[in-house]
Amino acid sequence: MKKSKNPQKQNEKCEPQKRSYRNLVLKDHLVDFRVTVKETDLFVQALIPLEDMTRELILENRGYIENYIKRFPEFARTLKPWRVQGPEARIINQMALAGEKAGVGPMAAVAGAIAEHVGSGLLKHSDEVVVENGGDVFLRLDNPVTIGIFAGASPLSLRMGICVESREEPISICTSSGTVGHSLSLGKADAVCVVSDSCSLADAAATSIGNRVTSKAHIQSAIDFGKHIKGVRGIIVIIGDDVGIWGDLEVVPLKLEKR
Repeated sequence: MKKSKNPQKQNEKCEPQKRSYRNLVLKDHLVDFRVTVKETDLFVQALIPLEDMTRELILENRGYIENYIKRFPEFARTLKPWRVQGPEARIINQMALAGEKAGVGPMAAVAGAIAEHVGSGLLKHSDEVVVENGGDVFLRLDNPVTIGIFAGASPLSLRMGICVESREEPISICTSSGTVGHSLSLGKADAVCVVSDSCSLADAAATSIGNRVTSKAHIQSAIDFGKHIKGVRGIIVIIGDDVGIWGDLEVVPLKLEKR
C-alpha cells in the first residue's frame, strides 16, 4: 500500500486557493460562473464566459439520462450494477460501467458523469476548465492547484487538501458523505474522496467506499476495498477526527476559515 506524502509538509508548488463547499477551486485567471438546470447546479471556471454552452451541455446530457429513465425506470432506482442492452448514449454507458466497477447502481455516478461530460465539452472552447457538481470536481488546468476537502462537522473539514499537478489530460476528484448533502449514502463517513481519470468512476467509487464506512473502525477495510476498483488512483476517508489515505496523492494542510 502506497501512503501519501507527509500531509504536514506543504508543497511549495501547490498554493491553496480561497474556497468553500461551493467553490473548491478558485484560480484568479479564470472566469467563474454558476449554471443551474433543474437539480443540476454547476460551478464552472474557464478562460472565457461559457454560460450558454454550459447550459446546452447540461440539457443535452440530462436529456440522454431522462429519456433513458423513461424507457427503463429501474435505472433510476436500482442500487445494483446495471447492464446496458444495445447502443446507448455515451453518458449512459459510462454511468453503467462506473457502477459495475464499483458495485453500485448507475445513479451513484450521475453527478460525476454530468460534470465530466460538461467539462469535456467546454474543453473544446477553453484549454482550462473546472466543473464542480455537488462536491464532484472535473478539472484540466495548466498549473498546480490544491482542492480543499469539505467534510461537514469534522474538525478536519477544509483543513486538508489534495494537491493536483498540472497535466495534459483531465483529472477528477469526487466526494461522497454520509453526513452532508442529499445524495444517498449507507455509511457515516464525513467525507470519502476518490481520485480518478474518470469522474463517473470517481463518483461511483466514492459512494461505494462510503457505504462501507459505518464507524472509524471500518476506515481501513473500506480503503482496502476501494483500492481494488480498477481506475481508482487515490482515496481519502474522513470520519470525525480520523483519516485514512491511500494512493498516489499529495495531501497538504490548509489554513482556511470554514464558512
